[in-house]
Amino acid sequence: MDSDAVLTMLREVAAEVITPRFRALAEGEVMEKNPGDLVTVADREAEVVITRELQSAYPDATVIGEEATAADPTLLEGLSELDHWFTVDPIDGTKNFVHGSPDHAVMVAEVLHGEVVRSWIWQPEHGQAFVAERGAGAWVDGVRIAHRAPDPMGALAGVTSRRSSEGVVLGDLPPLKLSWVCCGVDYPQLAMGGADFITYTHAMPWDHAPGALLLAETGGVLRHLDGSTYSPYETRGGLLGAASVEIADRVSPLLK
Repeated sequence: MDSDAVLTMLREVAAEVITPRFRALAEGEVMEKNPGDLVTVADREAEVVITRELQSAYPDATVIGEEATAADPTLLEGLSELDHWFTVDPIDGTKNFVHGSPDHAVMVAEVLHGEVVRSWIWQPEHGQAFVAERGAGAWVDGVRIAHRAPDPMGALAGVTSRRSSEGVVLGDLPPLKLSWVCCGVDYPQLAMGGADFITYTHAMPWDHAPGALLLAETGGVLRHLDGSTYSPYETRGGLLGAASVEIADRVSPLLK
């Protein structure tokens, strides 16, 4: 499937399975995987369809979906042995979706020989699509996103996905604000100028592989907290995303 075909598939799945349930979830259609960690019938049904379509197009690739992994955590144990695989987050920002917030997204990333080579983020309620291809650029609704170069020594706008970290001050920077609490909105905001950097406490590949490539193709960077460049194989620890390498270099020491 070319990139346009994958995006079309994600849009169709969202239109058929996800959007009809937005602000219309029935009793019993929302469950907890763990305390406070919500999943809906829309998450599960969408992942089944997306996984089926990807496996049909790429029979030799492995699909690692968030909900399949929740049911069988051992799926993560073999990541380092995979050469060609896809990540699927059927509804990123499920809690937002459940509470009626438009800040949710459908996300897929393709990983080849350890590198994220293509990624797709579809925001059904915002009607925006973000597509990135390694070495070829990133687009929003078909328009290429230009690299931006915020002043790395200025009053950087930092956000965090962790509510308990809202208001934390890093060095001489302004207090952290809460992000959109959805990677499928956070990373596009970072790429488009809605923030200069973001901190995360978890590193699951379906959450971050799509955004990592979007950042890289718009001049930004995603790093593990030890300073190494993001790897979709590493699922432990926190992350720092920044609109430029220079911003990451300034913020990284403050997180230690």
